[in-house]
Amino acid sequence: MTLRALLFDVYGTLLDVHGLTDALEAAAPGQGAALSALWRQKQIDYTRLRTMSGRYAPFDEITADGLDAAAERLGVHLTAPQRRELLTAYETLAPHPEVRVALEALAATGMRLGVLSNGTPAMLRTAISAAGLAPLLPIVLSVDAVHAYKTAAAAYQLGPEAFALPVGDIGFVSSNAWDAVGATWFGYRVFWVNRVREPMERLGVSPEATGRSLADVGHWVAAARA
Repeated sequence: MTLRALLFDVYGTLLDVHGLTDALEAAAPGQGAALSALWRQKQIDYTRLRTMSGRYAPFDEITADGLDAAAERLGVHLTAPQRRELLTAYETLAPHPEVRVALEALAATGMRLGVLSNGTPAMLRTAISAAGLAPLLPIVLSVDAVHAYKTAAAAYQLGPEAFALPVGDIGFVSSNAWDAVGATWFGYRVFWVNRVREPMERLGVSPEATGRSLADVGHWVAAARA
């Protein structure tokens, strides 16, 4: 097997899902970091519950529900304008600092690049364009096409179909440990971007490689293609 294409998760991997912590702190003094963490956790929890139960809802709706649930759990009252501003800001999250340079280097090798995300097509178009990454990521895959969130097999199957390649020829890059596990189970060659030194999930598999930032992916690709 050789690596012939790369797929990236978007939220958390390319874009900083906690980039609104300052805005959340302004809305809820003393609770910004906790609100950001719980918002993300609720968002992911709801994707899993809805997929397991066959109750799909688009990711923008789940993102809004996650914010509302986190705020209520923490006793935070968001005014309608505050809530609207936060959800609007989520559409244009900033990329992690190393992302553009890392993607440019990978693109220069001739590697085919794309994303596979829980985000809706509209969310992804807006977010990737706002981050200035659209020219580097010609393949944009949304689980909305199959109405099932990662780690469902139907979601991961979008990659081999889009590239017309065996799954073992495609690398999958994610900063979410659960996503790295799901992609490994499916058959991708997986790189886990472990920015905060988390332990690996205890689910019986490990990604092929691990690094601290997207910059480390290039070294893995070079070794894998040698």
